[in-house]
Amino acid sequence: MLRKQLINYKSSIEQFGRKGPSFPHHYKTPNEDDASNVLLVNRSFAVLITEGFSYNGAKADIKVWNPYVEHDDEYSSSRIALKTGHYKNYESIEAGWIVNPSLYGDRQTRIYAYWTAGGSNMTGCFDLLCPGFVQTSNEVAIGGVIQSIPDPGGLPWILTLYIVRDTSTSNWWLQYQENTYIGYWPAELFGGLSMIAESVQWGGEKYSSRVGHPGHTQTEMGSGVMSRIMTESSGWTKRMRIRDNSLVLKYPQWVSPYTTDYDC
Repeated sequence: MLRKQLINYKSSIEQFGRKGPSFPHHYKTPNEDDASNVLLVNRSFAVLITEGFSYNGAKADIKVWNPYVEHDDEYSSSRIALKTGHYKNYESIEAGWIVNPSLYGDRQTRIYAYWTAGGSNMTGCFDLLCPGFVQTSNEVAIGGVIQSIPDPGGLPWILTLYIVRDTSTSNWWLQYQENTYIGYWPAELFGGLSMIAESVQWGGEKYSSRVGHPGHTQTEMGSGVMSRIMTESSGWTKRMRIRDNSLVLKYPQWVSPYTTDYDC
């Protein structure tokens, strides 16, 4: 029984704490009906993407929520992600907040970090569940519960995160708010990502084995409320910045919205 709880929706103990494979570098537009374009397995995304340059940093303010997660084998997150490589075998680092019952054993909102060097097929994990992310802060614990969750209509609580590559060591550092470095992903974990990221994503990700099947899932993304102009009711990401080879934080020159569920 204990082993069943540990592996939960994963097929083996080795996969515990790792995302299932997905292919987020192949984007499907609303007008594409070819089934070969539908390569996002068990995922829903609502993100803003920038590509076309070399990125060694990304930053954003992310509004914190506690979304409803219907089933224990599902999760909902809002994050910054930097990616490089082929869409079937990409390398990625990401950080943000997440509600993930199978990983943490509860439905509280937590700050998290994730990495993979092979599309989550053979490598990667959340937080400190495997050798990878190195915690250096004794003030902020990766995987820790975020206590200040706003009530609907209340004042927002903002999570400011900055992922930046150290040009001397090529390690990727995670900064919390404006002055605390939580830790880093060592360059040795990666191939191409140890030198540069090819794309940056800001926004929400939801996992469910029921995505795309009858009944879908009631698990929410962000606040679970559709975005409305001039209101703070939805989940959002603001003050998005990138750092390129100029080593200066700046607005991304080109961005594109992407979602897997255009009707939601």
